[in-house]
Amino acid sequence: MTRFVFLLALLLIGPAVSTSAATMGDDGLHKQDWFALTFRDIAEDLDTAQEQGKRLVLLFEQRGCVYCKKLHEEVLSDPEIAKYVSDNFMVVQYNLHGDEEVIDLDGEVLTEKTAARKWRLLFTPTILFLPESASERKPVHESAVAIMPGAFGKGTFKDLFKWVRDKGYETDESFQQYHGRMGQKRVEAGVIPD
Repeated sequence: MTRFVFLLALLLIGPAVSTSAATMGDDGLHKQDWFALTFRDIAEDLDTAQEQGKRLVLLFEQRGCVYCKKLHEEVLSDPEIAKYVSDNFMVVQYNLHGDEEVIDLDGEVLTEKTAARKWRLLFTPTILFLPESASERKPVHESAVAIMPGAFGKGTFKDLFKWVRDKGYETDESFQQYHGRMGQKRVEAGVIPD
């Protein structure tokens, strides 16, 4: 009877985000089931994210990237982080060497790989955080409010997502100051920082 009640509770409550491991796509990129699939028209994606009460994030990865694997297996596999990101951000994945069509905020039609070159992206993973809306028709790399090149630990990763969500980029407190303050709070709470 106890097992039945437990299973019934799981069905009724149900996790908001899958905590299963990322799957590998045909393109060799790790996939989270909560990543958004779009037509890669970034202005349209910004509108969609805003309608959902979320911020738009572009995540560039590439086949065989050990740091991308680390991002998925060590950071996004954490249910708390996955829930926070999926609740607050619309994440659209891009392939650094991909050929899918992308429409930049300035209206230019590109492929994923030419967009990566235009936006000066060199490393994977690279995460671009876009503004809430794009009133000016500037390219993505000029519009981004923050860019995270590379894989970081859970604390840094989550702090940057929180800093962007809370519009820390509009304050006098830089991300590094914010992250230091959050790290100190974790130390004071007995949590080992990453």
